[in-house]
Amino acid sequence: MNQPTSPFSKTVWLSRFGPALEVTEVRPTPAPEPGAYEVAVKLDFAPINPADLNVLEGKYGALPTLPAVPGIEGVAVVTQTGSAVDASLVGKRVLLPHGFGSWRQTGVLAAQDLIVVPENVPLEQAAMLRINPATAWCMLNEFKELKAGDWVVQNAANSGVGRAVIQIARACGWRTLNVVRRSGLEAELRNIGADAVLEEGEQLSQRIAAATGGAQITLGLNAVGGESALGMAKALAEGATLVTYGAMSLQPLRIPNGLLIFKDLAFRGFWVSKWFQKATSETRDALFARLFEWTASGVLHTPIEAVYPLEKIHLALEHASRPMRSGKVLLHG
Repeated sequence: MNQPTSPFSKTVWLSRFGPALEVTEVRPTPAPEPGAYEVAVKLDFAPINPADLNVLEGKYGALPTLPAVPGIEGVAVVTQTGSAVDASLVGKRVLLPHGFGSWRQTGVLAAQDLIVVPENVPLEQAAMLRINPATAWCMLNEFKELKAGDWVVQNAANSGVGRAVIQIARACGWRTLNVVRRSGLEAELRNIGADAVLEEGEQLSQRIAAATGGAQITLGLNAVGGESALGMAKALAEGATLVTYGAMSLQPLRIPNGLLIFKDLAFRGFWVSKWFQKATSETRDALFARLFEWTASGVLHTPIEAVYPLEKIHLALEHASRPMRSGKVLLHG
């Protein structure tokens, strides 16, 4: 069995909640030894997601007990196995589970939590599958039964989840109407499979109807709130569902009584962390098998703007906080 190369490893620690650059630091931490039913891992890549920044600021739906290691997702290589674990796992790449804290060079995982990454899946892409693509697939799959040619409307279409929605919908034969908050994104989103792209603004529901030929849209995906969500809701068909998974505008949903009374719309929420808590291992494995297949074939792809070593965490956080980036910022172990 392989052994850690150093008794210490670099770890990002969160000591209190607040501005990201003030509350994080890199410290050497003793490299852990796996127990009988555990494996030791070394980080390959971990992204910095908006949810990670919210955790640092103390503004997320679930906050860790401090001090804590941040990082919601990532991919790592198994370096050592416990006595009761198959030693052939050494050298395999695995997805890091929820609650692990991925911004660390080394750590130990329960062997039962391992999701092995196929060798034909690029590691940088694998590191970003647990949150955004998983959210996109679950929302597309679990709220309405979509048929080939059906339309889905979403805002925040240039976000990580939004791009995954576009790519997955194209692969499944569904069409997407994509609402964005700034100009200049239409060609880029059409290039990855968007069927129509509109800017937020006045008469959004009428413009959605015109762009889709008056289609009966049964599913809307909302990550913005406020007027954007209301415009989409007005464009939905009777009995449709609007799923909210984010609140970028920091404005609440405004639901006119008529949308409930006369159109019988359903308003639901989705949080992928809760989904993973409730999912069976079979359901979880089926999700990742599908995402791995799409990633290996190029159906799913997330652009990457920069990669930083863990010790450059402050540079990485500053970069990840910039508006209008062209891709994700990753940490490398």
